[in-house]
Amino acid sequence: MHIDWSTLALQTVNALVLVWLLARFLFRPVADIVAARQKAAQALLAEAESSRRAAQAEQAAARDETARLATSHEAALQAAEADAEAHKATLLAQARAEAAQLRAQAEGEIERERAAQARAIEDDAVRLAVEIAGRLLDRMPPEARVRGFIGGTAEALAKLPPEARAEFGAHGEPLALAAPRALSADELAACEAAFGAALGREVTLRVRDDPTLIAGLELTGAHAAVRNHLRHDLDAIREALLEHGGVRR
Repeated sequence: MHIDWSTLALQTVNALVLVWLLARFLFRPVADIVAARQKAAQALLAEAESSRRAAQAEQAAARDETARLATSHEAALQAAEADAEAHKATLLAQARAEAAQLRAQAEGEIERERAAQARAIEDDAVRLAVEIAGRLLDRMPPEARVRGFIGGTAEALAKLPPEARAEFGAHGEPLALAAPRALSADELAACEAAFGAALGREVTLRVRDDPTLIAGLELTGAHAAVRNHLRHDLDAIREALLEHGGVRR
């Protein structure tokens, strides 16, 4: 086989030139393009990773904010419930206090009404007793309304302490005497004699009529009084009934 070395050399040169041309104008640009694309891809991947991490951070922050809002909402609900319970307790306490006050007022009003009714009944009873006593005394001699009470009045006057007796008719002044009617001359003399004996000195009387006494006499001094009449007895009976019945004026 015959080899043409010149042709071979020429082909070899052509092949080297082709390789150089390919390396210079094809392989290097392609490599640069691939490298650039790899770099761009890496940048995109890095950016995507950064975005992913940012998204994860935002998601974590959103979860924390949601948890905080939930906790705050729960605290607000608990505070609102506590305020509502406190307000309810306050309203209940006020309602109980108002109810107790109204009950006390009602009980006081009932008690006052009961006392008023009792006083009215007692006053009616006293008026009836006075009327009955007056009618009974109308059937008796007029002297009975005075004469029968002179001795008892003198005895009561004599039983007073000395300083109290000294006030009656002191310095020669007349004794103040109330009677259910005008006294006759004999009755006036009997009274002066009995009262003078009780006081141990002569006395004069200043008499005034007081039909409300019904029957009896009443001597009045500066700081003491001797009551010996039917109205005083009826008043004493009424006070005893009031005390016994638990009703006081």
